[in-house]
Order: sequence, then C-alpha cells, then structure tokens
Amino acid sequence: MAAIETGGGGGHDKGGKVRSKKASTRIDMTPMVDLGFLLITFFILATTLSKPSSMTLDVPDKTKTNETNPIKASKVMTAFLGKDNQVVYIVGKAANEDPEVKTVGYGYDLRKVMLEEQAKIGPDFVIVVKPTKESTYKNLVDMMDELSIAKIRRRALVYDFTPDEKTLLKEKAKLEI
Repeated sequence: MAAIETGGGGGHDKGGKVRSKKASTRIDMTPMVDLGFLLITFFILATTLSKPSSMTLDVPDKTKTNETNPIKASKVMTAFLGKDNQVVYIVGKAANEDPEVKTVGYGYDLRKVMLEEQAKIGPDFVIVVKPTKESTYKNLVDMMDELSIAKIRRRALVYDFTPDEKTLLKEKAKLEI
C-alpha cells in the first residue's frame, strides 16, 4: 500500500515559529506488479492459439481391389506443374493424340481455366495433377488450394509420366521430367 514517510522532529523550532512537517511520499508498487501479472496470465489463458491446418487427402485402399470404369480422355484435364510457377495443361486428349499444350499461372487464371473446362465437360470432369521435377512443394499446395476453391472434387495426383507425356512436355513445353 502507499506509505507516507514523515520527517522527525516537533512542530516548534528555537525561533518559536511553527513550521509544517515535510512529508515525502513513497508508493508501494507491489499491487500494480501483481495486477500486471494477473492480466498477462489471463490473456495467455484466454487466447486461442492458432492450430496448424492441413488439407485432407483421401487415397484409395490398397488392400481392396475396386473395379472402376475407365475415364475417357475427353473428360480429363491433365495439369503438369512446371517451373517458374506455371502450369502446363492439356484438355480432352491423351498425350499421344497430339493435344494443344497451354500454359497458365496460378491464381485467378488457373481457376478460370478449370471452371470453364468443368462447365464444358460437365459433372464427369476430372483433373489429373502431375508435378514435374522443376515444380516446388508450394506449387503442389497452390494447385490443391485452387482445386478446393473451385470446388472440383474429382481429382487425381499422379507422379508417373507416360513416355508420350515425357516427349510432349520436352518438345512443346520445354520441361524436364
């Protein structure tokens, strides 16, 4: 608590004059420090820490052999994650059918292409994502984010390239596989 220290001596000096006592104040800071620590403790306990978020990835069970119908190439967009934050893609044809190879950046442009192709093809639209050696982990995360934003549920992540895809990417897109 606040304490007031007073000087010693009486109220009368030799001269008979009455002088008031000089009071010096000394404030005890202990309660304020206690309050500060209580506030810090309260805010630490009341704050929610940000939790790391991750994307769920469903993969097929290897122990079960599910017979599926093959998907037609005309309903597939194959996106090759390339260098310099670019996506090289082909739509509606397999690599051995001499498809038109197009390049687009991540973000709005990629999302626009995916949504346009999905509107053309319909609900059977599938995107196959194939990262190359020149792509980065960030590119893969960005691609998965774009697929989630565009609400495209039918997708496949494939790390293998056919010989035709390797030739196509080397000749037309100048990518190393």
